[in-house]
Amino acid sequence: MSTTVEAAVEAEQDVKADVAATAVRDLAPPEVRTPERTPARPPVRRPAATPAVRVLRGLRAVALRSAAILALLALWEAAPRLGLVDATFLPPVSEVAKAWWELLGNGQLAEHSRASLARSFGGFGIAVAVAVPLGLLIGWYQPVAALLGPLLEVFRNTAALALLPVFVLLLGIGETSKVSIVVYACVWPILLNTISAVGNADPTLVKLARSMDLSTPKLFQKVILPASVPVIFTGIRLAGAVSILVLVAAEMIGAKAGLGYLINASQFNFAIPQMYAGIVTISAIGLAFNQVLVAIERRLSTWRVPS
Repeated sequence: MSTTVEAAVEAEQDVKADVAATAVRDLAPPEVRTPERTPARPPVRRPAATPAVRVLRGLRAVALRSAAILALLALWEAAPRLGLVDATFLPPVSEVAKAWWELLGNGQLAEHSRASLARSFGGFGIAVAVAVPLGLLIGWYQPVAALLGPLLEVFRNTAALALLPVFVLLLGIGETSKVSIVVYACVWPILLNTISAVGNADPTLVKLARSMDLSTPKLFQKVILPASVPVIFTGIRLAGAVSILVLVAAEMIGAKAGLGYLINASQFNFAIPQMYAGIVTISAIGLAFNQVLVAIERRLSTWRVPS
C-alpha cells in the first residue's frame, strides 16, 4: 500500500515539475527560452521515376546538349539567305546537306572517307602501341628519363606539319609518308601524358604495394596502370583529334583520295557546297571517334568513384 502511495506522490511531483518548467519557459524572455523538442520526422522517400519520366528527362538532356548546335545550324541557314554573308562563299546549310547526300549517293564520300580513316586509324594505332609503353618506361625509370629527356624536348617542340616536306622527301608521296606523319603527330600527346601519369602516381599506394612484396609487373598492373588511365586517355583523346587534323593537311599536299583531297579539289573546282560537305564529314568523324574513346575510358575506369 505504501509503495502505491509513494508512486502516486512521485507521479504528481513529476507533473508539477513539468508544469512549472513549461510556465518558466513561457514567461522567460525569447533570447533565453529553450526550444521545445520536436519529434523526429521519418525520412521522406521519393517515389521511383516511371519510364515515361525517365524518357522525358533523357529527351530534355539531349535537347539541352543540342541547343547550341541547332542554333549554329539555324544561323548558318539564315545568314546567307538574309544577305548577311555572300552565299557564293558560304552557302546555306541546306545546300551543303544536299551536296553531302549527292556525294554519299555516288560513292565519292565513302571512298574518300575510307582512305582517310585507314591512314588516320593506322597511324593512331601505331602511336598508341609505341607511346604508352615508352611513356611508362620513361616515367618509371629515372636513368631512361635522363637519357631521353633532352631528345624528347627537341622533337616535341617541332611541329609535325613543319616536318611534312621531310617525310615526303624521305618516304615519297605514297601512303608511308602520310601514315608516318600521323604517327609522329600522335606520339607526343600520348607520350607526355603517360610520363606525367606515372610520375604523379600516389607514392603512398606505391609504398603500400611494395610492402606487400609485389613484383614490378604486378605493381604496374594493380597500382600504376589503374591510377594512370584517366591521364593517359586524355593524351589519347588529344591524339585522336590530331590524327585527323594532320592527315587532312597531308592529303591536301599530295594525295589522290581522302577527305583532305576532296576539300582541296572542291576548292579548286569552286564546288563550295562539296567543300563544306567534306569539312562537316571530318567534324562528324572526329566527334564519333572521341565518343568511342570516352566510352573505352569509362570502361577501363569503373573503379573510380563518380563525382
